[in-house]
Amino acid sequence: MAVHLSFSNHLRADGLSVAYPDRRVFADLGFAVAPGDRLGLIGENGVGKSTLLRLLAADNGPDASAAGPLARADVSGRITRPRRTGLLTQELPFAPDERVDLVLEAALAPVRAIERELDAAAEALGAGADADAAAAEHRYAAALDAAERAEVWTAEARRDELLDGLGVAGLGRGRRIDELSGGQRSRFALAALLLSAPDALLLDEPTNHLDDTAADFLEGRLRAFAGPVVFASHDRAFLDRAATGLLDLDPGRQGALAASAGDGGSGTLGGTVFGGGFSEFLDVKAEERARWQRQYDDEQEELRRLRSSIGGTARNVSHGRAATDNDKFLKYFKGENVERSIARRVRNAEQRLATLEREQLRKPPAPLAFAGIPSGSHALEESAGLLVQLDDVEVPGRLRLERLQLEPLSRLLVTGANGAGKSTLLGVLAGSIAADRGAVQRRRGLRVQLLEQDVRFADPAATPRATYERVLGERRAEQVPLSGLGLLAPRDLERPVGALSVGQQRRLALALVLARPPHVFLLDEPTNHLSLALATELEEALGGYPGAVVIASHDRWLRRRWSGERLELHQGSAAPVAVAG
Repeated sequence: MAVHLSFSNHLRADGLSVAYPDRRVFADLGFAVAPGDRLGLIGENGVGKSTLLRLLAADNGPDASAAGPLARADVSGRITRPRRTGLLTQELPFAPDERVDLVLEAALAPVRAIERELDAAAEALGAGADADAAAAEHRYAAALDAAERAEVWTAEARRDELLDGLGVAGLGRGRRIDELSGGQRSRFALAALLLSAPDALLLDEPTNHLDDTAADFLEGRLRAFAGPVVFASHDRAFLDRAATGLLDLDPGRQGALAASAGDGGSGTLGGTVFGGGFSEFLDVKAEERARWQRQYDDEQEELRRLRSSIGGTARNVSHGRAATDNDKFLKYFKGENVERSIARRVRNAEQRLATLEREQLRKPPAPLAFAGIPSGSHALEESAGLLVQLDDVEVPGRLRLERLQLEPLSRLLVTGANGAGKSTLLGVLAGSIAADRGAVQRRRGLRVQLLEQDVRFADPAATPRATYERVLGERRAEQVPLSGLGLLAPRDLERPVGALSVGQQRRLALALVLARPPHVFLLDEPTNHLSLALATELEEALGGYPGAVVIASHDRWLRRRWSGERLELHQGSAAPVAVAG
């Protein structure tokens, strides 16, 4: 089966289904997004948000590339969308040696093509014969409409506005992509997509790597965008402010809705549309699940009562047994009416039991919950004193820091605009980046680990369980089993790592660090790619982490809740700071 694609000014999915040989992603999914509306996709990592966005963007079959992520999938359904639909993926499409100016010019290619078509249509209109006048006029009107929507006459001005609004105007257009930070590359990708002026936008985690100013700028652009927008995001503040509706791909919520409707709570893998804001949605979803759990518990109690009652009563009125003295006594007073009445109650109870067993609610699936920081870290002999100290450290063009001190229980949040040096600082602390000047002192025997923004596994064909055992060793993997951390669902432990979503891969990377907690735990944008539930649980667990924690983050929600020390970097430099334990 395949997806039937047609074109319109709105975006619509009907009966959309995706299944791989080892699992079904979603089935019979349907929704519609009108021009000017913005639909936010939400759900746990791995429920199909990125898959859905790629499918909506595909022009030729399930994936535009034969080797694409959907190439092995069985897909079906119908998609209607604008012909020029732009997609922002979490994996950036640029080659490391590409120059920024060429990337931006390539983004303008569709706009240039529309401008050329307008010129050609105008020439044909002026030179056409009377017999061709109607067709020429229609062609020119269509070209003019496309040119107005693509804003072809202000392309250069829009380019400068986008680069400035996303905070990358001053980086130099002659630089190579691999000379930029991860956040800068993401911003250029977003700028390039918006510069191409598509008629519909599909965005996968668009606020990853954006600071407050850039996130506000993007929100304003989406609010002013005339076409339909579908975006997946873990950013609760952005969802609250930018989305006009939500599509929950969590099958657990569909089961809860089915339970409320009284149809057995079977649910589907189709998704549920919600018309309110994200904060309201969380409250409603929690109430639905609590109601489902109460109904399930009540039914299970009734099932136990019926089974017990039927078993006990049936023994008392069992046919074919010899009459007891008590039976003779009852029959003497009431005859056989008592036995018929009891038998009727047994039959009614048996019928009720059969119906309830057939139509009972399924058990609410246990939500994936982070189990916290495991025990077993190798404590340093000294319980006090400095773990790491940086003095007059400089990485030219990327970081300059007078002093930074970390003690055994330090909690430090590093903030600053993209390119200010946050990831560079973490790299210096981890030892993966060497400082050109200054001193970096680490306590003897210190173990430092970094959760990077972009996760890459050497063997994408290996399963998470095999990867976990290979990195940690069999003994530690047995002491702290991967399944016990609550970071990956049991069904995903034997799938190839390369088949997991970006969020699921980052959960595995997090598990590899937490299974043997280091003395200094460095996290670069830890909430990127993670579901809101897991991000919240991780933040709470880090408060009790048995070592030093350093987090670099743009996350507005995390920053509002942070109670530890802070260090704000300003374009490669920061004021001196002493961090208390």
